[in-house]
Amino acid sequence: MDEAGHEIARYRVDTPRHDYDGTVAAIQGLVERIEQETGTTGTVGAGIPGSIRASNGLVKNANSTWLNGRPFAADLSRALGREVRVANDANCLAVSEATDGAAAGKGVVFAVILGTGCGGGVAFHGNVHAGPNGVGGEWGHNPLPWAKPEELPGPQCYCGLRGCMEVWTCGTGIARDYKEVTGKSLTTREIAALEAAGDPEAVAAFERFLDRLGRGLAVIVNSLDPDVIVFGGGVSRWERLYRDLPERIRPWVFGGDFDTPLVQAMYGDSSGVRGAAWLWPHA
Repeated sequence: MDEAGHEIARYRVDTPRHDYDGTVAAIQGLVERIEQETGTTGTVGAGIPGSIRASNGLVKNANSTWLNGRPFAADLSRALGREVRVANDANCLAVSEATDGAAAGKGVVFAVILGTGCGGGVAFHGNVHAGPNGVGGEWGHNPLPWAKPEELPGPQCYCGLRGCMEVWTCGTGIARDYKEVTGKSLTTREIAALEAAGDPEAVAAFERFLDRLGRGLAVIVNSLDPDVIVFGGGVSRWERLYRDLPERIRPWVFGGDFDTPLVQAMYGDSSGVRGAAWLWPHA
């Protein structure tokens, strides 16, 4: 992007899974390609599905597990010959939307990624808030609140605990829940198509999803009370989310008031990478 936030080049490659050196090399190749073709040299920001330990610079909590325990920011900086700023991808989403997106001008932005996983991030006045432990906004690894007896102890999460929000409210969680109730193995996209057609089992699956998501976000409202909640990820394209979710949040909010805007990320799948670029002028 240029300094005004206008996109001047875009390239995309698949992440080399389970290949740390290949991941660093892929990003290096993208940067070098863009700089060669545009004739400019710029700053580099990167969003990762994890965070950097402040104490030693090593990655932790990444569901791209081959990054964990590695000095990713230092290695990428070395490969590119310059400082690179790295932040959690959901925090990058929050920064992007707070800077010039659907939450522009808002002071406290909570961003939710509902995709194959369930991420969260926080931006204060356009800046990342990671916290001293690097886990600011990681609501997906708190337990499902006000759990019902049939929801306990909850499915196993990749983090090692059971019953995390992530296993209930991501796209794969919807598919897993649907299979457990109906015995049918369908993708989230297939279930969504059935829900749109009025299929009772699919409608019920999305009702359970909304109920759980509402309980989880009520805890965010009760603790952070953000000015706006922004949604990204594949599930964020579901229109009912914005129409029906507020009434699933309201009963669990202390005092019963819920007036927080729920908005879809303006920049879609590109918002996280835009936020990574904005780590520089807003750091």
